Amino acid sequence: MDPLAAIRETFFQECEEQLAELESGLLAMEGGDQDPETINAVFRAVHSIKGGAGAFQLEALIRFAHVFETALDEMRSGRVPITPDVLKTMLRAADVLADLVRAAHEGSEAEHPLASSLVDELKAMSGQAADEDEAEEDWGDFEFQPMAAAVDMPEAPAGPAGFVVKFKPRGDLYAKANEAALLLRELARLGQAVVELDAHEVPALTDIDPEAAYLAWTITITGDTDEIAIREVFEWVDGDCELEITKRGEADGGFDMAALMARVQDEAPAEDEGPAVVPANAGEVDVASLIANLSPTTAPEPEPAPVAAAPVAAAPTLSVVASVPAPAAPEAAPESQAAGGPRKTEAGATIRVDLDRVDRLIDLVGELVINQAVLAQRVMEAGLARASAVAMGLDELEQLTREIQDSVMAIRAQPVKSVFQRMPRLVREVAAMTGKPVRLVTEGEGTEVDKTVIERLADPLTHMIRNAIDHGLESPEKRAAAGKPAEGVVKLAAFHRSGRIVIEVSDDGGGINRERVKGIAIEKGLVAPEATLSDEEIDNLIFMPGFSTATEVSDISGRGVGMDVVRRSIQALGGRINIVSKPGKGSTFTMSLPLTLAVLDGMVVSAHGQTLVAPITAIVETLQPKAEDVHSLGGHARVISIRGGFVPLIDVGMALGYRRDPLEATQGVALLIEGEGGSRAALLVDAIQGQRQVVIKSLEANYRQVPGVAAATILGDGRVALILDIDTIVTVSRGDMRKAS
Repeated sequence: MDPLAAIRETFFQECEEQLAELESGLLAMEGGDQDPETINAVFRAVHSIKGGAGAFQLEALIRFAHVFETALDEMRSGRVPITPDVLKTMLRAADVLADLVRAAHEGSEAEHPLASSLVDELKAMSGQAADEDEAEEDWGDFEFQPMAAAVDMPEAPAGPAGFVVKFKPRGDLYAKANEAALLLRELARLGQAVVELDAHEVPALTDIDPEAAYLAWTITITGDTDEIAIREVFEWVDGDCELEITKRGEADGGFDMAALMARVQDEAPAEDEGPAVVPANAGEVDVASLIANLSPTTAPEPEPAPVAAAPVAAAPTLSVVASVPAPAAPEAAPESQAAGGPRKTEAGATIRVDLDRVDRLIDLVGELVINQAVLAQRVMEAGLARASAVAMGLDELEQLTREIQDSVMAIRAQPVKSVFQRMPRLVREVAAMTGKPVRLVTEGEGTEVDKTVIERLADPLTHMIRNAIDHGLESPEKRAAAGKPAEGVVKLAAFHRSGRIVIEVSDDGGGINRERVKGIAIEKGLVAPEATLSDEEIDNLIFMPGFSTATEVSDISGRGVGMDVVRRSIQALGGRINIVSKPGKGSTFTMSLPLTLAVLDGMVVSAHGQTLVAPITAIVETLQPKAEDVHSLGGHARVISIRGGFVPLIDVGMALGYRRDPLEATQGVALLIEGEGGSRAALLVDAIQGQRQVVIKSLEANYRQVPGVAAATILGDGRVALILDIDTIVTVSRGDMRKAS
């Protein structure tokens, strides 16, 4: 792969992370969070995207990010108030920025239709001039004085307090899309700054490492500032640079500005020696010009990317004077900072690994689990005692295999936050299209699940949230008439339950209009007019293909697709979805999904000579039925009494078509299981063979979908066993029981 292409791909991956950070920060601010660190995090996200875009000359992205960044800078400085209207504009700008990033990733150069109007809004909000040149805007805080005038400048007094900052970036600083020039600009805002560039480490052009950093700076700052304010400038590149801060007079016996200026002028090359560092008649120049002078073979960019300078005959030094009004005194800092220590957020080290490699590792662990089962089967067939050395070694191998499997699954586990973060924008867009004010509430964003499951959750959640806003929530007028707040609430929550992940999408709307739903279903021929349906069955009609309550086709709904796609998507993941709706109160859609699509703990059972696997997370207990506890409802339908209650008794062999006549209850074993919504049933099997960890293999991908079967696995003896889809078996059997009664 082309190294530049690999770096570009990494940039866009990091952009996704920065965009997520940007939106979460803005949403936190919208919720009332005014923590300066939150505002700084939002600013840094846009700044990092802009810096990386400059390296790849993504002009449309750079232009918009620049204006956006400036507006955020004005916000964090307090010159733009944090109001609901301002935050709405910022959120729309974040949406456009995300679109521009994706367009750049796809190689599109087309202008975003909303970019121009948002640029005008952001400029008006932050007081940016409409015709302001971007390069001047970015670097205008520096006023570079001509060298000819330097000797006539008054000598900096030795008395005033100040600091000497020695700053040398490492390659990681630039790799993370940071810019040394922006740090110098921030320092210049703290007072009068004299900047000396040290380029003596710049090698010959043929020896330059494009990912290395060769330049260093010494900055002398005088004025009303302190070390804490200086360290805050570098807090988000801490660890990516060498930094030394000392008080004036403690470093090299003081800093003489006039002497430095004179030395730079003396070291400037003559006309026949090449271009001067700064020409005497240049007037005010910008950073781009200075970099161009240091690197005469490199054309300046509006946003200079962190690239190595071309070699020079003598290591040049450069003096710069910048006069900027000092900002307000910084707020009190923690004691650790007051003592001089930098503020740093601890973060765990991470490494990017191609997903194909992780998938390969998962497959190998699956094969390891299967081979461990094969060994266990062979040892059992050989009749070796449990206390034998071979059997004990096999037990240790089983434990080690489990630990390896758990560790590998943890690598693939990711919080659902990556999916949840896509939903606020969707809510804003659908709310604008429907004219309904909507607030999205999320819970359990840190709940972890297998990456494969996460990747396939986005589409179902998108359909469900659009449906909740379009169909679930009433109009503001109807909500007011019902005594509800005009703003509707959609809640998105995730949590673990019984070894599965449960995701709920709920709204406080009017609930499902069951009479209307049934009428539409009859009109479309989905159910018979004389059919008697329970509330649960009517609610589930919305999942039928072709069903829609929309009266006209729109961009949101009304094309006869949506909720049936949701159910198929969830079922394809081995999950189930159900509905609880209360008229006038709202509806809750609950999705239950496996934590992983790779392995599961199962109870191996037999039914009419067939070996099956029941997911152990669904099993509450096992019991031997007694004749007096089993009651017939007519036909083959039976119930069993368990601790004073009755639950359906389902013959698994009959449910899967292995036999026509039911098994005598007292001759089998009952598995009390708990399905979705807390409903219980008892599955009758011939016998229990044991508990085992099994590797999940898709039956649908290798054969076809079979009702009552979720997947398949390979046993230790090499045979294929089917993994039961317990919820489908229970649902079908309940229908048979209603017919029998």
